[in-house]
Amino acid sequence: MASASKAKVVSSSNLAAKIAQFALDKKAEKVVSLNVKDLTSIADEFVICSSDTNIQVKAIADSIRKSTDTKPIRVEGYEHLNWVLLDYIDVIVHIFKTAERNYYNIEKLWADASIREFNEDDCISTN
Repeated sequence: MASASKAKVVSSSNLAAKIAQFALDKKAEKVVSLNVKDLTSIADEFVICSSDTNIQVKAIADSIRKSTDTKPIRVEGYEHLNWVLLDYIDVIVHIFKTAERNYYNIEKLWADASIREFNEDDCISTN
């Protein structure tokens, strides 16, 4: 009997944690994930992080795209690098320049979501 190829299934929470690690490896700031599963049907988790420069925003986004096993179904914001969005269906990644993050304040918009903060002490380096 031939075995069917098995796709690697990763929970949205685990994917969000891995993405947070990749972001931290590129020195992203204020890395958090919001569990929005019970609040919206668009995703289970949002990962939000920021940086002060366009170059760093691009480096974070590039690292996440390169390091994840799956490709995002949609990528937005590479033209201006103020807010890059990577859509992994169950996990949506928001990589902001600091000023834009403060302006849009997604954490306040989704205040009913449970929040998980990540810092370098919590994460294992993926390098």
